[in-house]
Amino acid sequence: MSINETFAHYSNLFIVLALTMYAIAFVAYTAEWAFGTSSRFGRSVEQVGAGQAEDRVVRQGAAPAVESVNAVDGGHGVTVLTRSVAEEEEPTISNGNLRAEIFGRFAVIVSVLAFAFHFAGVLCRGLAAHRVPWANMYEFSCAASLAMSFAYMVLLGMRKKVRWLGLPVTFIVLITLGIAWTLLYTDAEELVPALHSYWLYIHVTAAVISTGAFGVATVATILYLVKGANEEGALPRMTATLERLPSSVALDRTAYRVIAFIFPLWTFAIMAGAIWAEKAWGRYWGWDPKETWSFIVWVVYAAYLHARATHGWKGKAAAYVALIAFACVLFNYFGVNTLLTGKHSYAGL
Repeated sequence: MSINETFAHYSNLFIVLALTMYAIAFVAYTAEWAFGTSSRFGRSVEQVGAGQAEDRVVRQGAAPAVESVNAVDGGHGVTVLTRSVAEEEEPTISNGNLRAEIFGRFAVIVSVLAFAFHFAGVLCRGLAAHRVPWANMYEFSCAASLAMSFAYMVLLGMRKKVRWLGLPVTFIVLITLGIAWTLLYTDAEELVPALHSYWLYIHVTAAVISTGAFGVATVATILYLVKGANEEGALPRMTATLERLPSSVALDRTAYRVIAFIFPLWTFAIMAGAIWAEKAWGRYWGWDPKETWSFIVWVVYAAYLHARATHGWKGKAAAYVALIAFACVLFNYFGVNTLLTGKHSYAGL
């Protein structure tokens, strides 16, 4: 079946529009962080997370949104913010600066538009080629970054206080999509014979979603390390900026939950690939470079989850393992597809 050039043209147009909108959203999120100031509750969480005090006492009215215990101190009412409460709650985005709030809301609106254009670009690519739009590195990059953006949209739709994710997520999506458009782009074309299988829908879809989710977890992990360093007093000049983030405890918990949730899907992707390999090449596993590195990714993430579940690993040690795992994901994608040869050589470069 021939390529539909009209849909191919619209796909390229929508991807360019998505890149433009993501760039505008990134600038707006940056402005929100630059102009914004954190609430007092945000500062309290930072100090509790740093271990500076077991119980933080805030004058009445300073933190009305948290659970409190009222006491009397010299005739004045006080609100006691305990460590347990601070670790469970996340700080709200600053409402003390009108410009920051305006930039933040504008950034969310533009992010939604960027996601819509991004989705339209990926959809039109599939319609142009009459197949799923993730058969080469350009298409996979577009689809994986779309999955990451979609995860952020879902959290926003659930009314979670995750606008702090907007800046790093938009940055990563912008970089990934920019690399895809400038370095990895190939014209829409028909599939090579080996990919003519319904397993392409199953195996690669699971890999796309998993890669996007691992990216979100990596963002949370990096922010955890930065926030933790700030709470320990290592980054005093960044305190005002980083106060809008949740506590390091919450960031660490977020990264762990995302990885724990998506790990079974990555496992399924590997199993589906093995079944497809048996149908296409007559064997389930042949230690092809892509198979090998997919397994390495699985092993490192499994080690991360096992260590946290059985040995109670938390903090920097676990974070470093998670970062090593995502480094393996990146090499499995860019390194294996461009530097090594094997049966999975469908980069399209």
